[in-house]
Amino acid sequence: MAQPQVRPGAPRGPRIEIPRWIQLVGLPVLVLLAFLLARPLGHVIFLFLTASVIAFTLNPLVRDLSRLRLPRALAVTIVYLLFVAAIGGALVAVGIVAVDQTRNAAERIDAYVTEEDPATGKTGAGEDIDRLQGWLDDHGLEGVQISDQLDEWSSSVGAGELSGYVQDAVSFAQGAAVSVILLLFSLILIVVISIYMLLDMPRLEDSIDRRFPPHGGAPLTQRVERSLWGYVKGQAILSLVIGGSAGVGMWVLGKTGLVDGADEYALLFGVWTALIEVIPYIGPWLSAVPPALYALFVDPIGVLWVAALFLFIYQVEGHVVVPNVMANALRLHPLLVIFGLLAGGALYGIPGVLVALPTMAGARAVWEFFSERVELESWDDAEGGPVPVEVEIEPPRAVGGSGT
Repeated sequence: MAQPQVRPGAPRGPRIEIPRWIQLVGLPVLVLLAFLLARPLGHVIFLFLTASVIAFTLNPLVRDLSRLRLPRALAVTIVYLLFVAAIGGALVAVGIVAVDQTRNAAERIDAYVTEEDPATGKTGAGEDIDRLQGWLDDHGLEGVQISDQLDEWSSSVGAGELSGYVQDAVSFAQGAAVSVILLLFSLILIVVISIYMLLDMPRLEDSIDRRFPPHGGAPLTQRVERSLWGYVKGQAILSLVIGGSAGVGMWVLGKTGLVDGADEYALLFGVWTALIEVIPYIGPWLSAVPPALYALFVDPIGVLWVAALFLFIYQVEGHVVVPNVMANALRLHPLLVIFGLLAGGALYGIPGVLVALPTMAGARAVWEFFSERVELESWDDAEGGPVPVEVEIEPPRAVGGSGT
């Protein structure tokens, strides 16, 4: 996708000057209105932002197909079908891997807690509990009886708490069903809005170019597209590197016997890490949870090796991958990134966090475009000095009676 490049020394076009009274009154009022409307219109804002991100990301592909003399509507249909097929194929592939390896992991954990060793008459979980209890006794913690606490918990469950757990599970399932329906409805709205945006994109581009000519550089819409594609490429590289590192690391731990059986599920752990890496800051920590839980069940000591592996991956990510990949893709100050993530999470939870970074990437392109064309009226006078202020000094009143 060829993108027009900004020519060095391109002529600078006319600039729009914002008067001082708008700076003093208008801009603060706009910020206040945006703050007041953000909460009640949070869902609507999220839908349109998500649709805009999708539309501006897919528009370069639609433009390339339109150059082949295909009708705009047909080009949009082809690109969207390919987009949906790619997303659906990826989800199906991930689902197959996850279901298959999760079933194997579940069977392994079930055997760990149910199958008894003929020599000892205890399960693997029971033997580990006995070893843990022995370690506690050797270190002066005889008062902590792991077996007694587990027996007490199982007795309380059998005494009647199980029905409460079942009711909680039913309530959770009902709430999840409603959430899935609302999610599907929101996805349909996002698809419809983004399709309309793609169909009307040429008119939007012409309208913006008439009011704000490119002046020898890239038009506004193409700057936004380039920023979004930079983010997508950077995130893809980041997920591939971190997910591959996690998968290879778990495979090595399994093959060396440090975490028994981890090599069989290395692909699952790697795919999970690559997907959850999309969530900034929180994702890297969540990615370590399934491997750590697996290691805790099959070999509690293996948790230390898993923690060491992911700690090493995070160090490489924070000091090597992110500075060289995502820093160039976003070109945003870390404090702005954190603010955007917190704002997205406050408005719409995890989905808002996912949309925050591409939205900020597009907003940066918009800011750079208009910063070349808009300037604030100076608060100094034309000669460069301070704005003159006339002060009227009232003459002193006479003290005493009148006529003296």
